[in-house]
Amino acid sequence: MRYSIIEKFLSIDGEGPTAGEIAAFIRFGGCNLSCLWCDTAYSIDRSARGEQLTKEDIYSFIKGTGAINVTITGGEPLIQEGIEELIYFLSQDQELFIHIETNGSVPVYGFKRISTLANVSFIVDYKLPGSSMESRMDLKNFELLSSKDVCKFVIGSREDLEKAKLIIDRYGLAVKCLVYLSPITSMIEPVEIVEFMKKKRMNRIRLQLQLHKIIWSPDAKGV
Repeated sequence: MRYSIIEKFLSIDGEGPTAGEIAAFIRFGGCNLSCLWCDTAYSIDRSARGEQLTKEDIYSFIKGTGAINVTITGGEPLIQEGIEELIYFLSQDQELFIHIETNGSVPVYGFKRISTLANVSFIVDYKLPGSSMESRMDLKNFELLSSKDVCKFVIGSREDLEKAKLIIDRYGLAVKCLVYLSPITSMIEPVEIVEFMKKKRMNRIRLQLQLHKIIWSPDAKGV
């Protein structure tokens, strides 16, 4: 089958466990959510179409970049037809480390063929009140995250911070997986998050600034 890829490029991972390392990005169009602060709104529309590529085409592009980190993103990659087949195919190259960025509404635990693979990890968002999408979260995802996965909270307000703390504690995320707090810098200062973390003694939680938005314009694509 062919996959509709709206962007593919080599850059650095701007966030997550390999932040600062080069990575090959594969971006799908189409998302089942519409967060108020979405920074890739051009990828939400399900009708967004790009290159029509086979899994072999995608693998060839990745290998051609020389990167060992691969970020599968969107849109929402886990709603794409045949996505598990693609990821399993890519994962057979043991030199590759594959991160799947997903919005928290899709049952990650349903992807049994890839969820236990050592070189595949899920970066799962929990959409906080400021996103307007919190009601769409599949809470079972946060029960079942493992040590190779990541839970990410995009923070836009004090209310978001308080809710993130509640979810982290409720699901024991700090000892279960990597946890990142990522500020929307146009809405909240990173220092406010740091002070909150100090006050609440939030050990094993990481503040994350999006490197790609510091290096390039926040509106830049393909970086």
